Amino acid sequence: MTIIKQQDFIDSIEDALQYISFYHPLDFIQALETAYHKEQSQAAKDAIAQILINSRMSAEGHRPICQDTGIVTCFVKVGMEVKWDKTDLTVQQMVDEGTRRAYTNPDNPLRASIVADPAGARKNTKDNTPSVVHIDLVAGDQVEVMIAAKGGGSENKTKMAMLNPSDSIADWVVKTLPTMGAGWCPPGMLGIGIGGTAEKAGVLAKESLMDPVDIQELIDRGPQNAEEELRLEIYERVNKLGIGAQGLGGLTTVVDVKINSVPTHAASKPVVMIPNCAATRHVHFHLDGSGPANLTPPKLEEWPEVTWEIGDNVRRVNVDSLTKTDIAEWKTGETVLLSGKILTGRDAAHKRIQQLLESGEGLPDGVDFTNKFIYYVGPVDAVGDEVVGPAGPTTATRMDKFTEMMLADTGLLGTIGKAERGPGTVESIKNHKSVYLMAVGGAAYLVSKAIKKSRVVAFEELGMEAIYEFEVEDMPVTVAVDSSGESAHVTGPAIWQAKIEELDEKLKA
Repeated sequence: MTIIKQQDFIDSIEDALQYISFYHPLDFIQALETAYHKEQSQAAKDAIAQILINSRMSAEGHRPICQDTGIVTCFVKVGMEVKWDKTDLTVQQMVDEGTRRAYTNPDNPLRASIVADPAGARKNTKDNTPSVVHIDLVAGDQVEVMIAAKGGGSENKTKMAMLNPSDSIADWVVKTLPTMGAGWCPPGMLGIGIGGTAEKAGVLAKESLMDPVDIQELIDRGPQNAEEELRLEIYERVNKLGIGAQGLGGLTTVVDVKINSVPTHAASKPVVMIPNCAATRHVHFHLDGSGPANLTPPKLEEWPEVTWEIGDNVRRVNVDSLTKTDIAEWKTGETVLLSGKILTGRDAAHKRIQQLLESGEGLPDGVDFTNKFIYYVGPVDAVGDEVVGPAGPTTATRMDKFTEMMLADTGLLGTIGKAERGPGTVESIKNHKSVYLMAVGGAAYLVSKAIKKSRVVAFEELGMEAIYEFEVEDMPVTVAVDSSGESAHVTGPAIWQAKIEELDEKLKA
């Protein structure tokens, strides 16, 4: 009989969440480095470089890899021979207490993203609790914990299907993945759960994302069962889609495919696919009664020495004096360095703006979008002498329903976010001679270094969803939709899918 102290468990949860906020798993970094050296698409290569540089900076600075510090998902396997020293807290309550402490740590505060009353007021719980906890009683005398911080952008792209027993899972994945857009921040991993019932398949998919990256080892030794054959088929076919890093077109869309399965009903084939983004964050530890988990920091020399050089064709602009005539010259795929003042705003702020405009009240004092850019971001709180914490982009698609209003009624010049825009929004951008600029998702700490001043100008009570004014210097972005309506997320993958097909044909010949 092993006695596990409550305090050791809570301390381990707290330490683990801090740890994964700034340390990528090294196997994922090594897979990204391989993808970087292999990549032939310059846009995708630049995006991977920024992700790798950001990862090293976060490891050095002990600051979050991504501004979205995730919803805590925890798998706890409790040995049947384990006894707790106290029984006044449940496992759920212990995980929540560790989460609360981790997310409110003054040295590295993590963004609280969890809202209560999800169908109603959606009020932030302020400490990122409650966590999502899966508890299993297993043989043994230890407690095993697998814990992750899952970003909303990738979680929102979860797909589920009840396939017919004879349907091809690989065909479904290849058909479904392009519909997910780039909001899940590829390159990443796919977790696939098969069997049981719908909810079981979902848990299986999520748990599979806790496994190490080992697709290259599988390729080298060859598959030994049907699941391994399926992993390799999906991996190969998905990467041939040409979606690439950040959806800009390229050779690597996923660095691994994971599959968990259990038996299911003879008439059923439940399948759930959950992607992990470029901010993959998880850690695995055991408690044996000897104290809290000992999480050994990785060595910084394990990170690749990757640099991102600004090319001669980069356009430097002062956003304080831009007009529609100026941005009409910008072309899709072009790199632009922004300097000057931009405003921020995401879901809650856009909803407030819509209500104010519809009521006739107008925008709050001090908020003027005329010839301005809005950056879709919810930053992490600053610490020490920081101007702002990690401040990477959120998924722009969520703001699509507000874009026509913003462009037509506020004088807004352009938008900045991550991932693609919907067809209707692209048309709206074209009609208003606007542009959409894309910052790299998964490079939040790197982006924050371009922000030289920050202040809240409206809706302070919304916390990270308030409207900020950022003064930026050489903030790197890519023109994702230009004023003529050409979208890099349409043309890029199409071009690279064709190039990959052409390369395959040459290899066959």
